[in-house]
Amino acid sequence: MLKGKRIILGISGGISAYKSAEVCRRLKKLGAQVQVIMTLAGTKFITPLTMETLSENEVVTELFPQHRMAGTRHIDLAHWADLVLVAPATYNLIGKISTGIADDILTTVISSTKAPVLLAPAMNVNMYENPICEENIEKLKKLGYRFIEPGVGDLACGTVGKGRMAEPEKIADDVIKLLSEKKDLTGKSTLVTASRTEEPIDAVRFLSNPSTGKMGYAIAEEAFKRGAKVTLVSGPSNLIPPSGINLIKVRTAQEMYKAVKKNFGKSDVLIMAAAVSDFAPQKVFSVKLKKESAELNLKLKPTPDILEEMGRIKGKKVLVGFALETADEIKNAKLKLKQKNLDLMVVNNPNLKGAGFEVDTNIATIIDKRGRIEKLPLMSKRELSEKIVDRVSKLLKR
Repeated sequence: MLKGKRIILGISGGISAYKSAEVCRRLKKLGAQVQVIMTLAGTKFITPLTMETLSENEVVTELFPQHRMAGTRHIDLAHWADLVLVAPATYNLIGKISTGIADDILTTVISSTKAPVLLAPAMNVNMYENPICEENIEKLKKLGYRFIEPGVGDLACGTVGKGRMAEPEKIADDVIKLLSEKKDLTGKSTLVTASRTEEPIDAVRFLSNPSTGKMGYAIAEEAFKRGAKVTLVSGPSNLIPPSGINLIKVRTAQEMYKAVKKNFGKSDVLIMAAAVSDFAPQKVFSVKLKKESAELNLKLKPTPDILEEMGRIKGKKVLVGFALETADEIKNAKLKLKQKNLDLMVVNNPNLKGAGFEVDTNIATIIDKRGRIEKLPLMSKRELSEKIVDRVSKLLKR
């Protein structure tokens, strides 16, 4: 599955380096050419001889080897690679890459390559949850670096927590997935909405919902990975999309409506994953309302139905909607799909365990305009985004 692929396997100094031998073996078995680069600290945990035996290549450990001319070896290696995989990626290494430090052969190659860089963090839970590390990881994700989430379990220090390097099988699977990514949306413009909207009541209060934007951001990233030009219209969210996605931040339903309408004409696809407020207060108070009585009566007005309006002017564009239903999910979703002139409707019930807001998973059903139903099992929102974009890609080819 990786025949002909050229992979640099970077090994930095962590106890999880013992797993790197199995990672290398699996990559070789899948047909990849593997060139191992080790930091000095990495050689303290597993020997270069072990990795040379498994990779069938001389292990690179020095930026300036004494026995030969170094020349531009780091540039040659950076150009050679189809992928740079670092497993384990320590707190120190992630920090150095994030701040642009290139003081050894591994970080120098990473700073020079145009190939994708995939990092498998491994460290103590306190280090992984350190705000500096979290900030560095988010910064690198925004710049397009890929990460393999560490596991939760027993750590070398005797504690239990998040920080175990992903297992070799998982790492190999992610390498296969990354190197076989589809580019079926190349040349297509995709407009995605994400997160929630907030409708102000007064200077500090608002009406809203718990949506974090995880679903919409996952869809935007998936479309971007497949070659689409992506515009992401996002309500309030702490998430950061990859560099290269055009992010438009909004707050209210009216602001989201204007942003979508402005960008709709030049888009081939609109995927409305945002949880847009259906109602907004008729009057917004400029100051904080005082608790002067036991009751407060708010008069509400409907917000724009963005999808319905876009459905009226869609032409040949592909429109995908999301429906959150707590009862009669399929019936209600089919009705909305028809009313709004959509091509696909993704419906889920937040009362099901693992579905809905503020979680990384979802249980969804996809319905097309012919009424065909695909019920999907519990899966990550990232996996669901792949399913949705697969369906969009097929519709664009009709």
